[in-house]
Amino acid sequence: MDIRVRGYLDRAENELVLAKANFELSTKQEVKSVLNIPLTKTFFNNVISENYYAIFYSAKAFLLSMNIKTEPPEEHKKTYDRFKKIVESKKLDKQLAEIYEEESNKAETLLKIFFDEKRNRGRFTYNLNANANMPFAEQSIKNAKFFASTIKHLLEGEE
Repeated sequence: MDIRVRGYLDRAENELVLAKANFELSTKQEVKSVLNIPLTKTFFNNVISENYYAIFYSAKAFLLSMNIKTEPPEEHKKTYDRFKKIVESKKLDKQLAEIYEEESNKAETLLKIFFDEKRNRGRFTYNLNANANMPFAEQSIKNAKFFASTIKHLLEGEE
C-alpha cells in the first residue's frame, strides 16, 4: 500500500481514537475527576468533528488509492464530490456516501453554530448546546467506525 494512503488511514484511526476518548471524557465523571475537568464540561462537539475527520481521511485514502488527489482550496468539498462520483458510478457502496454527507452536514452545522456564537456572545449557554449534541455524537461514532473500517478493509484487501 502506498505510504500516503497508509498515512490517511492512520490519521483516520487517530481521529476515531480521539473521538472515543472525548466521548468517555464527556460521559464519565471518574475520568473528569482524574484530569481535574469540571463535571459540567462536555466535548460532544469535538466527538462529532473528530468522527467527521475520520471519514474525511478515509475518503482521502480511498481516492488516493485510485490516484485521485484533492487539495485546497475547497479540499473537503472536492473530496466529497469525487467520492460521491465514485459511489454513483457503482464502484462503492452508496451507504458510505450517505454517511459521509451526514457527517459533513453535522460539521457544517457545528461551524455555523460557532460563528453564530461568536457573533452573539452570551445568548446561548455553551454547556447546554454541547450536551444537546450527545445523541449526534453517539451516532457519529457508529457512522465513522463503519465508514473507516469499510474503507480500510477495501484498501487492505487490494494488497
